Amino acid sequence: MHVIASTGGKGGTGKSTFAILLSLKLSKEGKNVLLCDCDIECPNDHLLLGRNLHEPEPIYINLPKLNEEKCTSCGTCSKVCRSNAIMWVKGKPPMFFEDLCSGCGACWIACPEKAIETKMKTVGETFTAKVNDKLWLLTGMSKPGIALTGPVARETKTRALKLAEEIGADTVIVDTSPGTHCNVIQALLGCETAYIVTEPTPLGSHDSGLILELLKVMKIQSQMVLNKADIGNKKIVTKIAEKYGVPITLEIPYSERLIRAYSEGRLDKVVDLI
Repeated sequence: MHVIASTGGKGGTGKSTFAILLSLKLSKEGKNVLLCDCDIECPNDHLLLGRNLHEPEPIYINLPKLNEEKCTSCGTCSKVCRSNAIMWVKGKPPMFFEDLCSGCGACWIACPEKAIETKMKTVGETFTAKVNDKLWLLTGMSKPGIALTGPVARETKTRALKLAEEIGADTVIVDTSPGTHCNVIQALLGCETAYIVTEPTPLGSHDSGLILELLKVMKIQSQMVLNKADIGNKKIVTKIAEKYGVPITLEIPYSERLIRAYSEGRLDKVVDLI
């Protein structure tokens, strides 16, 4: 089973469009494909495929809950918290800030008195839809107001891989969030290849360099997709590609057909563009 990512340093470059077109193309070629929408703060693959989201499956994380009767106010929990989600004043019990907590568990593992218990909190949902006989879509979505959504992306990816095994998928295509933050890293982990979808603009070129630097650190093979290739300055993207030794494997021209299909949620009409 191949696990491929569609990613990019900035939003609006056509990352989701490419992920969907590639998924549709492979499914039309007879391959079993699972498309995982890991852009959990703004998932839109279902809209571009003309599908509604039904029957949500909640995503939970464990958060710390202090048992003050056991707590000796030693401050160990605050010292091991890398998210700075615990405030401790000497001689007083610690205070927990849920908005900053990632649920990593370091505090309750490190507590010498076992004074930190756990409670569950719903932080997101996943939805599953069948697009055609060969293509499935799994969508992750974080709850509004959740500051640290890395755990939602991680669980979305985990559920996608599990579903892929159940349906016998040949390929999993992971549509990541834009940028280089924790959500993107969680979605990229375990991917064998990443397509960086960009545009021939100064900002597109700059942010492509950021994601290419991240992929270099993660040791993930990279290729570039240049969207709207016939508009703007292609040379600035070529320069970045040459700097990192990454090929531009696909150029997608500006297309009114694609724009219309995008707005209608019918990208299946323009699969021939890739």
